[in-house]
Amino acid sequence: MKFGGREVGAGSAPLVIAEMSGNHNQSLERALEIVDAAAKAGAHAIKIQTYTAETMTLDIREREFFISDPKSLWKGSSLYELYEKAYTPWEWHKPIFDRAHQHGMIAFSTPFDDTAVDYLEQLNVPCYKIASFENTDLPLIRRVAATGKPMIISTGMTTFVELDETVEAARAAGCKDLVLLKCTSTYPSTPDDSNVLTIPEMRKRYGCEIGISDHTMGIGVSVAAVALGATVIEKHFTLDRADGGVDSTFSMEPAEMAQLVIETERAWQSLGIIQDGPTEKEKLSLVFRRSLYVVEDIKAGETLTERNVRAIRPGYGLAPKFYEQALGKKAKKDIARGTPLAHDLIN
Repeated sequence: MKFGGREVGAGSAPLVIAEMSGNHNQSLERALEIVDAAAKAGAHAIKIQTYTAETMTLDIREREFFISDPKSLWKGSSLYELYEKAYTPWEWHKPIFDRAHQHGMIAFSTPFDDTAVDYLEQLNVPCYKIASFENTDLPLIRRVAATGKPMIISTGMTTFVELDETVEAARAAGCKDLVLLKCTSTYPSTPDDSNVLTIPEMRKRYGCEIGISDHTMGIGVSVAAVALGATVIEKHFTLDRADGGVDSTFSMEPAEMAQLVIETERAWQSLGIIQDGPTEKEKLSLVFRRSLYVVEDIKAGETLTERNVRAIRPGYGLAPKFYEQALGKKAKKDIARGTPLAHDLIN
């Protein structure tokens, strides 16, 4: 499967996506700096979000439209105010995408309604992302799938029954290349709430590529996900968490992103095959195994004992498993100290 010309699957290193979200802090210059930093860190793709506050919610500052949860990163704001602060102006999309293309990066977005899809189609994005909070919006999923372009869908909060409906809707509407991202929709998430053991089950159930949208701090969860078969990694990204921003608290900084790219590729490289026996390189080390050696001079006819035969390194003699069989046997001829023991030396 290809996303933006890059191969995605078990035969390739994980695709690492840097999610800009609202970390541009309403500055196009900062947005472009984020693209530059993501490219320098080795991320393969940059993703933004396409919406306006009007397309997301209503301008009401009370009841369910106001964030009052004291645990929320965004407490004290209305939904409308949050989205006004976080949205990426549509006229910035092309400059952001162009900058990414200059670095050889894939650039795409998450649309939140039909108008966003229409706009992104004008920009000829190579693929689409569906956010967790929209993964049950089947009309939107059908609209995106109808473009025929690859889709990445985050699966935060979904049951398998809901996800069955989502995947069926996407495929029935024309999506041929699908990636599902295991996701925990808390911000930040914790490793013990990540449940990456779900990844192999998702692959088995849906027969598509599976990745992770990782909101935890650090890289451990993403590395574990790769070990379980994840082929796409999405992480929120910022220049500096200290600069603030709607998602900065759980976003990676450039040095962390660079480490993520390196370590997830190492995790992928380590998967290899189900191995039986030494690798080609290991064969060179076989001589350093223990084996049976004569450790004192033995005269012809003399008995082999625990004193004159031991299992030591290197590995040119009989394997240690023959030790008990060798004890009590007689030497056929004189055997000098330091001689590897062989069957033809003993009776």
